[in-house]
Amino acid sequence: MKSIVFALFSILSTSCLAFSNLPNLDFENVESSSPKGWSNFGDSNNYTHAIDETFVQSGKHSVSIEFTGDKAGFRAWSYTIPAKYQGNKVTLRGFLKTENVRGGWAGLWMRIDPKVSFDNMKDRGVSGTTDWQKYEITLDLKPLSAKDIVIGGLLVGKGKMWIDNLELFIDGQPIENATHVELPLALQDIEFDSGSRITIPNLNKDSLENLDLMARVWGFIKYHHPAIASGNYNWDYELFRVLPSYLKAQNQLERDEVLLNWIERLGSIEQCKGCKPAGSNAFLSPDLDWIGNYGMSPELQSKLTYIYSHRYQNENFYIGSGPVGNPEFRNENPYANMPYPDDGFRLLAVFRYWNMIQYYFPYKHLIENSWDQVLTNYIDIFIKAENELQYEVAALQLIGEVQDTHANLWGGKNQILRQKGDYFPPVYTRIIEGKLAVTDFYTEDLEENSDMSKFVGLNIGDVITEINGVATEKLIKDRLPYYPASNYATQLRDIAPELLRSNKKSINIKFISGEKTKTSELKLYERNELNMFRWYRRDIDGQSFRLLGDKIGYVTLKNIKKEDIEVIKKEFTKTKGIIIDIRNYPSTFVPFSLGTFFVSETTPFVKFTKANFNNPGEFIFTEPLEIPKSQNSYKGKLVVLVNEFTQSQAEYTSMAFKVGNNTTIIGSRTAGADGNVSTIYLPGNLKTMISGIGVYYPDGTETQKIGIVPDIELLPTIEGIKAGKDELLEKAIEIIKSE
Repeated sequence: MKSIVFALFSILSTSCLAFSNLPNLDFENVESSSPKGWSNFGDSNNYTHAIDETFVQSGKHSVSIEFTGDKAGFRAWSYTIPAKYQGNKVTLRGFLKTENVRGGWAGLWMRIDPKVSFDNMKDRGVSGTTDWQKYEITLDLKPLSAKDIVIGGLLVGKGKMWIDNLELFIDGQPIENATHVELPLALQDIEFDSGSRITIPNLNKDSLENLDLMARVWGFIKYHHPAIASGNYNWDYELFRVLPSYLKAQNQLERDEVLLNWIERLGSIEQCKGCKPAGSNAFLSPDLDWIGNYGMSPELQSKLTYIYSHRYQNENFYIGSGPVGNPEFRNENPYANMPYPDDGFRLLAVFRYWNMIQYYFPYKHLIENSWDQVLTNYIDIFIKAENELQYEVAALQLIGEVQDTHANLWGGKNQILRQKGDYFPPVYTRIIEGKLAVTDFYTEDLEENSDMSKFVGLNIGDVITEINGVATEKLIKDRLPYYPASNYATQLRDIAPELLRSNKKSINIKFISGEKTKTSELKLYERNELNMFRWYRRDIDGQSFRLLGDKIGYVTLKNIKKEDIEVIKKEFTKTKGIIIDIRNYPSTFVPFSLGTFFVSETTPFVKFTKANFNNPGEFIFTEPLEIPKSQNSYKGKLVVLVNEFTQSQAEYTSMAFKVGNNTTIIGSRTAGADGNVSTIYLPGNLKTMISGIGVYYPDGTETQKIGIVPDIELLPTIEGIKAGKDELLEKAIEIIKSE
C-alpha cells in the first residue's frame, strides 16, 4: 500500500529552485548594524550579542555572544527558512570559535518546526578556549510535517563564542540547489488566515446539539475520508465555509442536507478491500454509535457508514505514527497570531481537541466524565469565553477532563500564569500530612553563607495555614480545577509550590513554627533572583551513586549517566542491598541496562496498547517487553523509592525494577502518567500533550491514573522534615538490614 508520502507527492509539483535571495548564512548582508534575517533570544540581561569584524573565519563579519552578567543562562542567534524542500535529511555546518566557555557549552543548533526534530549539541558542545573549527548537525526533515527550518548558534553558561560561515544541505545538496516542493493544497489555502468570519448566535438546546453533531462529523471525516487524508483540503477552513449555511438550518432535514452536500463535494471514494472492523483482540474499539443517535436522515447515516467501510488506509495528512507508535498530530496550525481566537477558531479548538481524544487517546476509557457530554459542555463554554484569560481557562479545564498528568497547557499569552503572579516565594513548599509545609529554600545564592531561616523568616518544617487571610485548605480546593493531573496527589504536588506566588511583592502569611502560631509579611522575588528548581535539586555534577556504610549501595537516577551503570554493577555486587531512588526523573534511560542486573531469568514487565491508524479509535495490545536475564544477577535486596514526583519514564523504570528477584518498592503512589507523549496545538498558539500509548503490566493491570503502587506505603512527616530526615531512605536501610 502506498505510504502517505507517495499519496501526497502525487498531488505536488516539484521544481528545482534557484534562489534569487540566498539565505544570509555568512552574516555578510548587514542592515542597521544587524545581519539581515537574523534574530536572537534568551537571557538579554546577562548576555550581549554583536556583529564582529575582528575575529572572522571568512569574509568581513561573524557574530558573537558573550556572557556579561551575574547569573548564567543562555543566549542564541536564530534564522528561519521555510521548509519547502523535498528530501529526508537536513544538515547544518558551520564554524565556531570560543573563549573561556565554562559552566555550559557553545554550539550550533537546529530545529525543524513544528516539533519535528531538534539538536543543540548539548551532548557534544564546545567548552574552554578554541580556535575556529567546523561542526555539523543533521536532522530528519520530514517534509510533509515540517514548516520551518530554524538554525543558529547558542551559548549556555559563561564565556564568549563566535559563529561564522554557516551552510545548509538537503540530502547532501546545498540548499540553493535543493529541490523545492510546492505546499499541499491544504496548506495553500489561506482564506481564513485573518479570521474565520464566523459569529455563533446564542445557543439553545437544538443549536447546541447541531454543533455537537457537526463536531463529530467534522472529526470523523478528517480521520477517515481519503480526500482529507491526502492533504487536498484545509479541513479547518472547510469548517468555516460550511458553518454559515449549517447555522441557518431551520430543522433536521435542512441540517442533514447541508452535511450531505458538504461530504458529496469531497468526491467519490474508491472501495477499500482491506478495511476491517475492530477485531476481537482489540482493547478499545471505535465509538461509532453516534451515527444512529442524532436523528440523521437515512441518506446521511448511509454516507457516513460507507465512508467508514471504505476509509483511508495508512498514515493521514493530519495523523501518523510517532517514534514508538504514539499518535503524531500533523499539520495542525497553532494560529499563533490569534491570542484570543474569534468564534469560529474557538469552536475549532473544541472540535480539534475533542476528536483527537475521541480517536487517539489510549486512556479514553478511563475518563471519569462522559466524553460525549464533555463535547456538549465545552462547545458552550468556549463560545462564551470573552477574553484571552477565559479562553485559556476553558482550554485548561477541557484538557483537565482527560485526567492525564502529561496534559497541561503552555503557550498563548500566558494569561493564567500572569494570574498566578510574577513574584515568587524564597521557599519551596509541599503538602505534607495534608498541610502546606516549608521543605527547602530557593535563596542560597542571595546571601552567601547566611542563615536562610533568619533571612526568610521561615524554618524548614514550618506549616503555613493562611495566605492573605485565606486558609490554605480553601486555596487548594479552589485551585484544583486549574491543575490537570492523573490523580489527586499529583495535583497537590503541582499546586503546593505555587500557592505563595503573587502579583504583589509581598504577601501576609500565618504559620506554625514549633509550638507557636505566627504572622509575617513574606517578601517575594522575581524568578531570576532565586535559585529556583521545579520539583527537586538536580545537582547535575553530583555523583549518582555511593556506599551507605560497607553493605548498602545507593543510586539516584536524577543524575545517573550511562557510564555509571557498569561501575554500579561492579562496585555494588557484594553489597547486602541496593537502594534506587526514583523520586525524580531519570537523566538516562536505564530499564534494560540496569534492570537486567536484578533478574536471573528473562522476565516480562510491561505491555502497551497502540493505535491502529487504519481504524481510528481502535487500540491493540502489543506483546510484553522483557528484561533479559543476567549472567551474574544481583544476590542482595533491591529497594526502590517512589513518590508523586515519579512520573512517566520514571514510572516505566520502576516497573522494570519491580520484577527484580528481591525487590521492594516503598513510598507513595506515583504520578500515574506513563507512555510516550504526543503534542497537540490549539488555536491561539496553545500547546498541550497526552500520553500517546497505553502502558500496562503484563497481566493487563492499569498504570494510568493509578501509578506505581508501592509494596510498603510510607509518606514523609512534618516532624521528619523538621529533623532533616529522609524517612523513606531510612526505611529502605531498615529493610535491607533486616533478615
